[in-house]
Amino acid sequence: MRLWSLHPQYLDSKGLVALWREGLLAQAVLVGKTIGYKHHPQLVRFLQSPSPRKYIAAYLRLIYDEAVRRGYHFDEKKIGPCSTVKPLLVTRGQIEYEWSHLTNKLKTRAPSWLSHIETVKQPESHPLFQVVPGDISEWELVAAQSDRSGAPIASIQPGTGSRCGISQWPSKNFAPGDFL
Repeated sequence: MRLWSLHPQYLDSKGLVALWREGLLAQAVLVGKTIGYKHHPQLVRFLQSPSPRKYIAAYLRLIYDEAVRRGYHFDEKKIGPCSTVKPLLVTRGQIEYEWSHLTNKLKTRAPSWLSHIETVKQPESHPLFQVVPGDISEWELVAAQSDRSGAPIASIQPGTGSRCGISQWPSKNFAPGDFL
């Protein structure tokens, strides 16, 4: 699961569809409709927000808006109740890490899309987030692999440790088309 802090305008078509599906999965977790992913690191900032359900709905609303701008047909009714929320904070280091991660993915998945965005010098955040100075977020898996001085610590394997949940598809209560 990757809930990008970057503005969804930078995602290629596969990335935007994946973000929509993963955002809907995150919403399902936050409303208690799944047994898996409850402790996934990507959910930390939503769980720490004043109203996790409203924040994930606001996050999804802006992904939906980007999809509409591109002419995609996402199901708006899948977004939970939404209201105006104050921005969440994201660090510049997190944005830079995600930009590097995205551009590396696009080198093989969508080089033509990468050429479309590679001139961006300072990527914008998803509109739900306000960028502040700082390093990569503590919840980011990469940050968990070294301490603040950069010294390596024991790596965390999927399904072990407190920072990772057990990855399994939440088949309970879902139909095949629920995440499209």
